[in-house]
Amino acid sequence: MIRTLYARSKQGYRTMPFPPGNDTLPERFLGMPFIADGISGEDIRECVSVCPTGAIDAPGGNISLDLGKCIFCGACDKACAGKAVTFTREYRLASRKRDGLVLSNEPAREEKDPGKNIKHIFGRSLKLRQVSAGGCNACEADINVLNTPGFDLARFGIQFVASPRHADGLVVTGPVTNNMRSALEKTYNAMASPKLVIAVGACAISGGPYIDSAEANNGVDTVLPVDLYIPGCPPHPLTILHGLTSIMERLK
Repeated sequence: MIRTLYARSKQGYRTMPFPPGNDTLPERFLGMPFIADGISGEDIRECVSVCPTGAIDAPGGNISLDLGKCIFCGACDKACAGKAVTFTREYRLASRKRDGLVLSNEPAREEKDPGKNIKHIFGRSLKLRQVSAGGCNACEADINVLNTPGFDLARFGIQFVASPRHADGLVVTGPVTNNMRSALEKTYNAMASPKLVIAVGACAISGGPYIDSAEANNGVDTVLPVDLYIPGCPPHPLTILHGLTSIMERLK
């Protein structure tokens, strides 16, 4: 016990700054994909053929990548010799619109920022209730780690609560299996309005690997209205943290 207390006294202040420094993310981290210009038809076909979730498409010969379906396996980066798709280290992936997750080699569209209204409604704090609607616990683990001293989610005024009656927002992980659909709807209905719904992870956004399964729905927005999409499989804790803070317009 004495050794533990001594070691803790030597650890000092360990909460990371946010936004993080360049050396915070691990070397194998795969962030925002980049789609190159001038891609050959052969390279496009290679990327489309190796994607396990159908996240890459090429309508009319123009390649697009749906972050809501992407599980960030990196197979497209490895398979395509022309490097049609590469992954950067950009961790800020969240979008308030579903079509804002679809990337192409065209300039990204600007999203209208509703953050001022959300901040006006909820003030400087946000209470969240989390529901695992058939997830594998990977997204749940990365959400849980936000409560550790390293990330210290509470410093932003964001906390997870035990009851939907006390929550301003609902964080949902998993594809919403048929067994969990009723529980999710009851939790949503138990929350007082106004309320937010945040879909975390590829499963919650599109169904992920379980898309079109007879036992699961294709994401949360097939059941409830979604206000924020945070892609990833699972999303890095910093990606989740950025999404939660951006919706409150806490960071300038």
